[in-house]
Amino acid sequence: MKTGTNEEKIRKLGTFKRLINLGLTAVCLGLEIGLFAYHWLVHYQHSVVEPLRDAFWFKGHLLEVAIYAVILLMLSLMYGGMRLGYLKNAELIFSQVFATLIANLVIYAELSVMAFQLFHPRVFIIMMLEQTAVIVVYINIANKVYRSLFPPRKLMLIHGDRPIEGLQSKFESRSDKYLITRTVHVKEGYREVCRLILQAYERDDCNAVVLGDISVEDRSRLLKFCYGNSIRVYLLPKISDVILMGAEELHVFDSPMLLTREYSLTMEQRFIKRCIDIVFSLLLLIVTSPFMLVTAIAIKLYDGGPVLYKQVRCTMNQRQFSIMKFRSMRTDAERDGVARLAQKNDNRITPIGKIIRKCRIDELPQLLNILKGDMSFIGPRPERPEIIAQYVEVMPEFVFRMKVKAGLAGFAQVYGKYNTSPYDKLKLDLTYIENYSVWLDVKLMMLTLKIIFWPDSTEGVEAEQITALREEKKRREQTENNEEL
Repeated sequence: MKTGTNEEKIRKLGTFKRLINLGLTAVCLGLEIGLFAYHWLVHYQHSVVEPLRDAFWFKGHLLEVAIYAVILLMLSLMYGGMRLGYLKNAELIFSQVFATLIANLVIYAELSVMAFQLFHPRVFIIMMLEQTAVIVVYINIANKVYRSLFPPRKLMLIHGDRPIEGLQSKFESRSDKYLITRTVHVKEGYREVCRLILQAYERDDCNAVVLGDISVEDRSRLLKFCYGNSIRVYLLPKISDVILMGAEELHVFDSPMLLTREYSLTMEQRFIKRCIDIVFSLLLLIVTSPFMLVTAIAIKLYDGGPVLYKQVRCTMNQRQFSIMKFRSMRTDAERDGVARLAQKNDNRITPIGKIIRKCRIDELPQLLNILKGDMSFIGPRPERPEIIAQYVEVMPEFVFRMKVKAGLAGFAQVYGKYNTSPYDKLKLDLTYIENYSVWLDVKLMMLTLKIIFWPDSTEGVEAEQITALREEKKRREQTENNEEL
């Protein structure tokens, strides 16, 4: 295999894909910005007070449009509205519409301040509807163009003894992007697997490799082989890999060294995080108090039961506290005393409960938990001690996620689903812990606004998930022995 030629071919293809992606998304943003520029010149500029209006000569108009463009660009990048070819069509449209809505609200606030009064929202609503129509039509066209130019990437899956159906189904859910053309068991032997990879690559039967749940030794050898031959590799990280993501690089000696600290957040980070929690929890309590009052009345009128539901959960260092929620289930939901996760179509959930769970209103009382210091806005979701005990049986590393304070929302909620496997949720939570920054908290808080309205974020846990964990434990004991996860 000619490595140099292959590297050049891959580099050119990657550059071409990037240019097409940027070009297509730039057109969409340009159309939206153009609509704002039109409405600014026709409607908005005449609403500002006269001294400001007189000052808005040509460069002033350009500045206002540029401000809007920067805000829209930043929000589009944050919410994934520019991830053409990566997100599903519906999610891409939703992401861009949501980013546009937030950008319009920000610019509405700015222009209202300039005008010393609230703008009449009619023009903004019309602009939003026009931009939404442009987004829906354009993204559908752009995605078709992108997928016709770049068909699904053909993958070879290298796997071990663990069942691969779950992993295959994940890739099949994105058949527009990935296509597993062949699976190879690692027991075929290192030389044979390498031969099959090169053979498939030269025949164009695959153009990337997926390294599944295989041993560290096999994975390391195959990763080096693929890297040396300029073959793209998709890797499923183990817990130890996630921990190393946040390691600090040291150059004390003439050999590179990585440092993983015994604590997660510095004193300064904890102080800033706590200040953010106090300020925003107070503000949100004031803003959401009318919704909380209406919810409390509705729950009380439905069955006369208690409005709030308190439950013991664990936060940092496994400290227990009472989490507060609006009650969404029947009063006898756990009359047998057995802790159960909510399931899809759970018949214990009341009609009022279905509505408030769908809108996430049931979580609002946790703002008081944040104010008290039991929780933070962002962090791993707190679990019940009984559920933690079940998880730890399978994953002793589950306790790692309690190195930081529990959160109202977290990395696993933003980038996973409610029914994402506990093992994958753990890896997502550890990714947050090991890569913590104040900016990451702010970004996740902004992204949480999006997932509240996205259907996948409210899916229930399958009933057999805990049982599946126990089966997974047995398989690990059989296939890995004492190998570190």
